[in-house]
Amino acid sequence: MIVFHVALTAADDYLTRREAHRRAHLERVQGLRAAGILIGGGPAPDGRTAELVYRLQQPAQLKHAIEEDPYWAGGVWTGYTPRSFAQFVEPWELVPVVLDGSRKTTVVEGPVADHEMAQFALIEMRGAGRVAFGGFFADGGSWALARTAEAETALGWFRDTGFWDAAGLAARPLLHVL
Repeated sequence: MIVFHVALTAADDYLTRREAHRRAHLERVQGLRAAGILIGGGPAPDGRTAELVYRLQQPAQLKHAIEEDPYWAGGVWTGYTPRSFAQFVEPWELVPVVLDGSRKTTVVEGPVADHEMAQFALIEMRGAGRVAFGGFFADGGSWALARTAEAETALGWFRDTGFWDAAGLAARPLLHVL
């Protein structure tokens, strides 16, 4: 299995454009999730971007996973950038779908200083309920969904381990829909 992080960009008129396609999109992503293909993700609070994590058997399946979505077909999503994880820390549980924007989280991304120890730290943060899921890319970078809306708190969790390049860490908000 290959796990992909996909950064999606949305049309300038995202909020207006999505309404005609939202129900079909949500049904589709919930079906992909039930099939074990979509691990989780959601939009940025401003709707300009979204981030989804897919589990696929073949890299070619990614195009279908994205481009068969009603948001892509309807022009709600206008572009995407995939990255495959070299190692991924799975979620312990699939959280209920939340559509009202109330599950505010923070994406933490950046280079690791000590890969082996960062892996252990990410697993420990998941166990402590600080991280939902995340992983490491072949280029030495990492991406994780932290279970806090406070960027400084999330960054502190990673910095305090000493296993990430603290100066290279970045955080951004994400509404954790599924």
